[in-house]
Amino acid sequence: MKSSAKKKKADTATKTPMPLDGFNYLLIGIGGAIIALGYLLMYAENRADGFLSLYISPILLVGAYALILFALLYRRKKGVRSK
Repeated sequence: MKSSAKKKKADTATKTPMPLDGFNYLLIGIGGAIIALGYLLMYAENRADGFLSLYISPILLVGAYALILFALLYRRKKGVRSK
């Protein structure tokens, strides 16, 4: 008797919404691609004092990590829907 009562209670429990939506995952994917590009540029130049390795790649990497952090913390307002 008790097990059937627990089953009914579990069925009527409200579903919690997902903390991230498709837009967040898109931003995380773009950030991951930029990180891969930044490391690829460092590897491609193969010099520690080159322009890409010294200036462009670190800027890309810091920006991409900031984008991923933003994507994890960003939440849309409840009334706004995207198509």
